[in-house]
Amino acid sequence: MINVACPIIGERERRLVNDVLNSRILASGKYVSQFEQSFADYCGAKFGIANANGTTSIHTALLMFGVKPGDKVITTPFTFIATANSILFCGAKPIFVDIDPKTFNIDPIKLEETLKKEKNVKAAVIVHLYGLTCNMDAIVKLKKKYKFKLVEDACQSHGAEFKNKKAGSFGNAAAFSFYATKNMMTGEGGIVLTNDAKADKYGRQIINHGREGRSTHTVLGYNFRLTNLAAAIGIAQLEQLESWIEKRIANAKKYNEAFKDLEFLQTPYIPENCRHVFHQYTVRISSKERESFMKHLADKGVGSGVYYPCVIYKQPLYKKLGYKSGLCKEAEKAAMEVASLPVHPSLLAAEVDEIIKVVKSYKK
Repeated sequence: MINVACPIIGERERRLVNDVLNSRILASGKYVSQFEQSFADYCGAKFGIANANGTTSIHTALLMFGVKPGDKVITTPFTFIATANSILFCGAKPIFVDIDPKTFNIDPIKLEETLKKEKNVKAAVIVHLYGLTCNMDAIVKLKKKYKFKLVEDACQSHGAEFKNKKAGSFGNAAAFSFYATKNMMTGEGGIVLTNDAKADKYGRQIINHGREGRSTHTVLGYNFRLTNLAAAIGIAQLEQLESWIEKRIANAKKYNEAFKDLEFLQTPYIPENCRHVFHQYTVRISSKERESFMKHLADKGVGSGVYYPCVIYKQPLYKKLGYKSGLCKEAEKAAMEVASLPVHPSLLAAEVDEIIKVVKSYKK
């Protein structure tokens, strides 16, 4: 089976992990600090706060900029549930805004419609889904006009760019995940980026029991720390990220060319001035065809996945909170039509050719 994801672990990762093991400083230490600064520099941010995972990163970012119980926070329903759950963790209320059907990202036009209707919106968590940035010109303009805090959920978009500026450098804060299947990984892990020195100091307290100094705790904090072991893997992965991204882009270009004339399948849309890093290569196919298409792939030895088959507000938890179906029709339609193919840098040229052959052999 050609898997839809395949983490890469090389000699550099192994050597750095062994360095940590030999040092016996397994929890937070110099590798964490090095990784924080290196990743912040890569994305064009001043500060990086490494922590446990992407979810804790979003949660921390919201707390850093004052999101509290009762606040309204806008986000997309077409993403992993952790994005909206992080809003709930703060005691705030998620306000869902529909997506652009071409990009799968939050629609700036519908975002402004919501901002006009919903007064006193504290923040927005926008998601750069599948490795493609949102329309940041439009969103930054709305941020200035309506005075909300902007958090970028860039958990799927390490190295993605909008007009040559990297994801994670536009908002008040940004959150990244280093889960095992991401474009770069630490097994589990995350990071918050910001350019705000005061928020950075507070964020470091949030992830470390509210500490100020060794034994003084001045705010409510959590144990969201990243280990030296995970950071060591991250250092090695970051060194290779650009080469891996180029392989993902090259694989996606081959797919786009091969699939461009297929009537049953729509290839990913890439706006001008965007660098899509293809965390997922996601196509659209009729909801009536998706199950049989994916079965055809599996029967021929090609893995695939659906990210995401259910919009967040239709999950049982959110139904209990009072959310109803029909809030975001484009997102609901996309959830029934998307399917992702293997695009990762571990694919051999022969495997890419085989995937193309199998997809093109599908009969409606």
